Amino acid sequence: MLQPLRHAEITRRVRSSGATSVRDLARQLGVSPSTIRRDLEVLDRDGTLRRVRGGALPPSGITVDADTVRPFAEVVATDEHDKEAVAARAAELVRDGDVVLLDIGTTTMRLARRLRGRRVTVVTSSLAVLDVLRADSEVELLLLGGMLRRPYHSLVGVLTEAALGQVVADRAFLGASGVRPDGQLVDTTLAEVPLKRAMITAARQVVLLADRHKFPGTGALRVCGPEDVDTFVTNKGADPATLRACAAAGAEVLLV
Repeated sequence: MLQPLRHAEITRRVRSSGATSVRDLARQLGVSPSTIRRDLEVLDRDGTLRRVRGGALPPSGITVDADTVRPFAEVVATDEHDKEAVAARAAELVRDGDVVLLDIGTTTMRLARRLRGRRVTVVTSSLAVLDVLRADSEVELLLLGGMLRRPYHSLVGVLTEAALGQVVADRAFLGASGVRPDGQLVDTTLAEVPLKRAMITAARQVVLLADRHKFPGTGALRVCGPEDVDTFVTNKGADPATLRACAAAGAEVLLV
C-alpha cells in the first residue's frame, strides 16, 4: 500500500475507533510495526492524530464516533466478501417461526436480505433492514421507535430502549466495532451501546456477526463480555488468540 493511502487508512481507523495500537494497525494494514510507528510520527507532526505510547489517539477536540468519519453508505462497500460470508452462515442459524432481533450495521443488513421469504418475525432499529424487508409479505417486521440517527440509518434513544424492554426474541444478531483480545465486545458510538445491551437482555440466544478484521478490534466503549455471547460468527483468518478467548468463555465460534 502506498504511503498516502496508508496514512488515509490509519487516520480513518484512529478517528473512528479512538485509541488504536501499533500492533493492530500493522496487522490490519499488512505492514511492519516499525512502518506504522514512522507513519504515526508523520501524522502526529501534521496534527492529523496524536501519537501516544504504543499507538495513537484522535486529535484533541475530535469526538470518537464512527458516524463523523464513515457514514453508512461508505461502510457498506468495505470488506463485502467477508461480510456476505458471515451473513450467509448466520442465516443458517435462523429457524422458521423465530423472533429475530437485528442490530444496526452492514452485516445485519446483509443477513436481512437472506431472510426474505422466510416465515420469521424481525425486530430492528435499523432503517437499512426496514428498506430490505418492508415489501416482503412473509416477514413480520417490527420497527422499534426512537430518534433518527441519519448518518447510520438507525433509531436510538430512550424510546428505542423502552420498546426493547417489551421484546422477547429467540435470537439477537449483533454487530460491534471490535472484539478485544480478551473477548470483550467494544463499540465506538455512545448512543448504540445501551441498545446492544438491551438486545442481549431480550434474546434467548446472542450471536455476534463480525468480519475477521474485528478480531481483535478497537473501541472506547464496552458492550459486554464474551460470556454474554452464545455464538461468534466470523471469517477464517481472524486472530486465533482472540478466538480462543471467546471459546474459553463458553461461546461457540463459527468460521466461514
